[in-house]
Amino acid sequence: MSKPLRVVVWSTGWIGSIAVEAVHRRPDMELVGVWVHSAEKVGHDVGEIVGIGTVGVVATSDADALIALRPDCVVYAASGPERDTAAVPDYVRLLEAGINVVTTTSTRLVYPPTFTAQWRDALETAAKAGGTSLYASGIFPGFGSDQLALVLSTQSSTIQKIEATEVSLNDHYPVADVMMDGMGFGRPLDFAPWLSRPGTIEASWAGPIHLVAEGLGAVVEEVRGSLERALADRDIEVAFGMIPAGTVGAVCTRAVGVVDGREAIVIKHIIRMARDVAPDWLGSECDATYRVDIDGDPDIHCTMTMGEMQGHAAGRGAMVATAMRVLNAVPYVVDAPAGLLSSLDLPLTLPRFALRTAHR
Repeated sequence: MSKPLRVVVWSTGWIGSIAVEAVHRRPDMELVGVWVHSAEKVGHDVGEIVGIGTVGVVATSDADALIALRPDCVVYAASGPERDTAAVPDYVRLLEAGINVVTTTSTRLVYPPTFTAQWRDALETAAKAGGTSLYASGIFPGFGSDQLALVLSTQSSTIQKIEATEVSLNDHYPVADVMMDGMGFGRPLDFAPWLSRPGTIEASWAGPIHLVAEGLGAVVEEVRGSLERALADRDIEVAFGMIPAGTVGAVCTRAVGVVDGREAIVIKHIIRMARDVAPDWLGSECDATYRVDIDGDPDIHCTMTMGEMQGHAAGRGAMVATAMRVLNAVPYVVDAPAGLLSSLDLPLTLPRFALRTAHR
């Protein structure tokens, strides 16, 4: 085996913690540094922070010190309301310094051509200067919203429509401003959440829609978005507080890519605060369900479930899948030509050493 790739993990939230454990376990990677936002975590062993015991790497908030380590790749998993605004300057610094980046933070980067033009240009310039690559993925956006559909389409002769749907229970998500102000949970129907702003849904899902279209050799003429909300019929206690009866307890976004004048690529995202809210919508008794329906020759219907059945806490299955989508891609991104990558630019990012049961 060649020399292990030197990896830095950026943050120790849910996704970052999973990445820290996975990097430490893999014989083809070496965890050399971890960035943390919280001052309380600085100076502590990152293994202790994420609950796997001492690993000999100390957490830091000093980005310059991590860059000076000259890692092969950064697994970027920072979250928060600023998202791209805070992340893009970090990406630029890392790429310019000769460090590849894989990220779950900037979901709109799953298909770079649809990313904000000013930011995209800055990232492309930085990648060219550093001879590096950036790749964004996850589970939805990411595998469930685009690559799964494309894999299934390899069985198709003709296709009229592809629809990809995620059904998830998000009662475990603790960030109140995102869930309430951003998505409208716990608010009355006359409240206007961020999701309802004109163009928001279209911008959020344009990436995977255009990725699927390019993969199939089609041109998207227009992206249309819609939002539907359903009310809770009782008080529901969730991680960020309470959903009062009569307020929004389920949200469905629908983004449509128009090809040849018809709805050809559809991405739906159904989020509930309890499994029995909006009973007429597609449901799931697992952490999350990802469904792809292809109308064509032949018709194809595939349902992928994530995690355990009802009663499993905190949606860990989808979190692990999100983290591993980018972590498993690290060796392929390091080997790829410099630039901004999508899943169309990489081979299958197979999980090397996943069948090994022994931990280091």
